Amino acid sequence: MARYTGPKVRISRKFGEPVMGPSKALSKKAYPPGQHGKGRKSKKSEYGQQLIEKQKVKYTYGILERQFARFFHLASVKEGRTGDNLLKLCEGRLDNTVYRLGIAPTRRAARQLVTHCHITVDGTVLNVPSLILKPGQIVGVREKSKALVAIADSLKARNAKRYNWLEWDATEMVGKFISYPERDQIPENFNEQAIVELYNK
Repeated sequence: MARYTGPKVRISRKFGEPVMGPSKALSKKAYPPGQHGKGRKSKKSEYGQQLIEKQKVKYTYGILERQFARFFHLASVKEGRTGDNLLKLCEGRLDNTVYRLGIAPTRRAARQLVTHCHITVDGTVLNVPSLILKPGQIVGVREKSKALVAIADSLKARNAKRYNWLEWDATEMVGKFISYPERDQIPENFNEQAIVELYNK
C-alpha cells in the first residue's frame, strides 16, 4: 500500500498548520522551511492557491494522487456539493475514523493500527485503511489488541474530544459510524471549493 514517507514537520511548516499531526516545531519555527530572509515571497497565483488546498487535504488524510482523483470522481457524481462530498468521503475512511474515535493519536498511527490487524469492522478484522465506511457500521479494537498501551494512552488523552457523527462505547472499545459529517462539523481548515475549481479547469 502506497503512502507518504517523507518529512512530516516540513510539510506542516509549509502550510503553517499541523496537517501531519501535532508538532512543537510549528510554534518554535513560525516560518516556512528552506532558506529564510533572502529575497521576497512571491505572490501565489490562483492556480497555486488551488494546488495548495488540494495538497493540504491530501497530506491531512494521507491520500496519494491517484486515490485522491478517484475520490474526487466519486464526489462529483454524487448528489450535493462536490467539495462537501469529497471531504465526507475522506472522513469516512477507516483510518480517519479510527483517529476520530481516539483509538490512535494521529492518522498515521491509525493507519498502522489498521494495517497491523488491530481494528475490526462489524466484528471482522480488516487491514485496509482506505476502506470507506457506510453509516451504521461498527468499528472496534480487536479483542487481543485491547491491552495495547498505545491504544490505552491515546483513548485516555482524547477522552473528552468526541464528534457528532460517531458514537463510542469505552467499555467495549467499539464505535459506530453514524453518518457522514456535514462540512461545518469538520474542524480542519480546508477550502474545498478551490479544489473543485482546480479539477474543473
